[in-house]
Amino acid sequence: MTDITTVTIREARAEDVGLLHEALLSLARHTGDEHKIESTVEDLLEHGFGRQRSFEALIAEIGGQFAGMCLSFPSFSTWRGQSGIYVQDLYVDDAFRGKRIGERLLQAAAARGRARGARYLRLSVERANVSAQAFYERIGVSHSRDEQIHMMRGEQFDTFAQRWNGDE
Repeated sequence: MTDITTVTIREARAEDVGLLHEALLSLARHTGDEHKIESTVEDLLEHGFGRQRSFEALIAEIGGQFAGMCLSFPSFSTWRGQSGIYVQDLYVDDAFRGKRIGERLLQAAAARGRARGARYLRLSVERANVSAQAFYERIGVSHSRDEQIHMMRGEQFDTFAQRWNGDE
């Protein structure tokens, strides 16, 4: 059995996009939501490693083997007047669960954000992912009962945005 002290957390590189995408697919399979994944390896390459980066990712490895990843991006709270980070995806490979890899990835993401002025961490969890909800509560990421996520996407978003005429 590999000793947990051999965990390495590093910044993801462009050549890691295949690993990141496979981790997203595995995460979606875990909750039966694989059909919801629309992103491609090319999308991750463009938006995570291209000219205008939309996210950053950390990779956990044990003995050089992929163990998990955390994908996040900067956030800002107008009510708090503070910068933060939003964790979009956290994934730990089944073979490495129960070894605090997820906690370490979140700590590393939080530390990186804090070094850039972040003072909070936010994330959302699929309703069906009860094990993730329990994990987050256990490490101190509590459910905010004051907020509810709303979303607009796809054709509805495009149509809505196209209604703007710029003269208003």
